[in-house]
Amino acid sequence: MSRNSLVVALLMALAAPAAAQPVVTAADAQCSMDTALIRTSPETALSFAIEVADTPESRAQGLMFRRDLPAGQGMLFVYPDPQPVSFWMRNTLIPLDLVFADESGVIRHIHSNARPLDETPIPGAAVGDPQPDRLLVLEIAGGEAARLGLATGQQLAHPSLDTETAAWPCS
Repeated sequence: MSRNSLVVALLMALAAPAAAQPVVTAADAQCSMDTALIRTSPETALSFAIEVADTPESRAQGLMFRRDLPAGQGMLFVYPDPQPVSFWMRNTLIPLDLVFADESGVIRHIHSNARPLDETPIPGAAVGDPQPDRLLVLEIAGGEAARLGLATGQQLAHPSLDTETAAWPCS
């Protein structure tokens, strides 16, 4: 690589926005209504700046008509009671990862890269899941779940979870 090419590559790397890295130590993770936490290991958690959709109207609207969703941000759908849920991408202009959690905040299913504008139902449970009810659904930018290493069995923390039954209760 020539010196000029190296300088151009370096300048482009410095000018490009860095992907948000919402990594925090699990012990330092702070619960708040506008933050969803996911513990990826006993020592590490991810922090997402979120909007909460906890009414029928806000859940119906979701992220429709949004043109972007930056890394480290999302929308947390909170249901009044655990229940089977299904989503679609009507009027949603960006690809999304949907992270489905049960009433204890344990991630039970992840649907990656939901296609914009697709009206095919996206179920909140994998086929054969003996416990298909969901209390929370976190929508994040498409591809983020894989990039960040999200997986079923990890624990989500948010003040909307009952501290008595939460797998990782807010302190």
